[in-house]
Amino acid sequence: MVAVINRQPDMQVITEASNGHEAVEQFLSILPDVGLLDLRMPILDGIEAIRFIRRDVPSARLVVLTSYETDEDIYRALRAGAQGYLFKCCAKEELLECIRAISRGRSWIPPDVGAKLAKRVVAPDLTRRETDVLEALSIGRSNKEIGALFDISEATVKVHMTHILEKLRVSSRAEAINVATGRGLVRL
Repeated sequence: MVAVINRQPDMQVITEASNGHEAVEQFLSILPDVGLLDLRMPILDGIEAIRFIRRDVPSARLVVLTSYETDEDIYRALRAGAQGYLFKCCAKEELLECIRAISRGRSWIPPDVGAKLAKRVVAPDLTRRETDVLEALSIGRSNKEIGALFDISEATVKVHMTHILEKLRVSSRAEAINVATGRGLVRL
């Protein structure tokens, strides 16, 4: 990828980072025209890196280049401030077009990413507590254990579970975990 970019007369890779914290530091010290970030980086993930960069440089032009394509990943990255989202398996021409578009202040959302984003935008959001309950459920905790974990009653856990099932449009706990994992709401 670096070689492809560096072969372009109008582009040059000026730095690389091995983790999210380093990516933020490098971006803030060098202020490149466009930053390419992965979602899953050690120390600090791509979403948080985008937030830190955009907090200090609101006009930062950022592209997520990743292999993660869940609805939630796309939604969170764009919400955090990325202007583009590409999969690592994209054609080199698409990567170069994207970088050029972002450098000119445009957005870059390929049709397959747009379709996933549209699906996510119309889905109801889980509350923070519902997400917590779902994460505990996904690691095999019972209602009683979840209640103890969050200092809430078992009845309250059941209410949260009812809302989770409704929002995810599923009928069982196993389906909820399956859908939530597929959408990127929880990671096993």
